Amino acid sequence: MADATDGGAALTRRDGGPALVLASGSPRRRALLGRLGIAFTVTIPDIDETPVPGESPTAYVERLARTKATTAAARSHHHERDEVVLAADTTVDVDGDIVGKPADAAEAAATLARLSGRDHLVHTGVAVHRGDRLVSSVTTSTVRFHPLGTDLIAAYVATGEPLDKAGGYGLQGEGRGLVAAIEGSASNVIGLPMAQTGALLAAVGFEPVQWGPPRPS
Repeated sequence: MADATDGGAALTRRDGGPALVLASGSPRRRALLGRLGIAFTVTIPDIDETPVPGESPTAYVERLARTKATTAAARSHHHERDEVVLAADTTVDVDGDIVGKPADAAEAAATLARLSGRDHLVHTGVAVHRGDRLVSSVTTSTVRFHPLGTDLIAAYVATGEPLDKAGGYGLQGEGRGLVAAIEGSASNVIGLPMAQTGALLAAVGFEPVQWGPPRPS
C-alpha cells in the first residue's frame, strides 16, 4: 500500500476533528474530492478485484469499496488518531456483465464497439469507515453513446485514455465526445458520486460544512 499527501488540499478543519484518508489511486477521485476543499491523504489498498462467480455488478462494486475501506483502515500507520477512510469502486454494466478496465488496445476497441449507439449503466460503490462503523451504498447512472465508427474508435483508443478506465472511456477527457446523454450523476460516471459521498461522510459524523480556511500560525 502506498501513501501520499494530497498537495491540492487547501482547507483544514477548525475543530481538530478526524483525518480523512482516500483509499484510491485514481487521480479522478482525488480531483473530485479536492473540489470540496477538504484536506486529505491518499493510500492505495492492494486487494483482489476478481468478481465472485454470479456476482451482480452492483454487489461487486459495493463489495470492493467496502474491502478497500477496511483494508486501508486496518493498515493505517495512525491507529491512535481518529480517521475516516473513504473508498470507491466503479464498473460499467452492459446487460448485466461487469465491464472493467480493458487489458489492451484490442479489448478497449471491442468494448467501445459494444457500447456504440446504446445505453449502458455505470455503478460506483462508495464506502466510508470510521472506528467500528462501515457504511456504503451504490450509485447508478445511465449513459448513452453516440454510434461509433471504427475510425473514431481507433482514434480514441490511440490516445491511450481508455486503458485505465472502466468501460474503456473517460467522461472527463476525450471520451466525453462519445457520450450522447447521461441520466443521473455525472461525477458517478467519473468515479465518485459527490452527493452520495457527502451523505456517507455525514453518516459517520464527518461534515464537510464544518471545514474552513487554515488559522494563522
